[in-house]
Amino acid sequence: MKIIYHCYGGNHSSVTAAAVHLGKLPQNRLPTAGELLSLELFDKQGSRDIGKIIKVGTDGWGNDVFVVGRLSRPQILFNMFRGLGEQFEIAPEDYILVDVGMLVNNTMRVGGLLSRGFGLINIGRPLVIRGTISDYQKICDLVSKIKNGLQNGRKFATYAHYIFCPEVSH
Repeated sequence: MKIIYHCYGGNHSSVTAAAVHLGKLPQNRLPTAGELLSLELFDKQGSRDIGKIIKVGTDGWGNDVFVVGRLSRPQILFNMFRGLGEQFEIAPEDYILVDVGMLVNNTMRVGGLLSRGFGLINIGRPLVIRGTISDYQKICDLVSKIKNGLQNGRKFATYAHYIFCPEVSH
């Protein structure tokens, strides 16, 4: 199984979710700024990286975990995966697209724009860290639902432009 966490830029919420999924960040407490910054991809990708699917690890059940930035068009990502799946005979059950962008708050948006968009890292990075920590529990809850679904053999379904676990629907 391939699990692809995606968000606007692939820098913050998707990287955080993937790290939680892989056990690189704690689920039982809030992470420190240092823990977030120690993640290889946290607040590091630029516009040239949009659309690049980057493997960040393999979980304890052998599932490969990826992140990707897809700007404000998750439908394009969904269409691409569906089309590739049809052309290369990849079953929809072989991957899960998890939209973490729905959990991005305004502090993260502004911080990400300043840090990644305008290169004002000294101003933007503290904001994005604050925003990530603020909604960290929501990210952990989403990851828990995905992991629980995988462990329990739950089938993931296609809905609109997301592939999701039914309890995670928007």
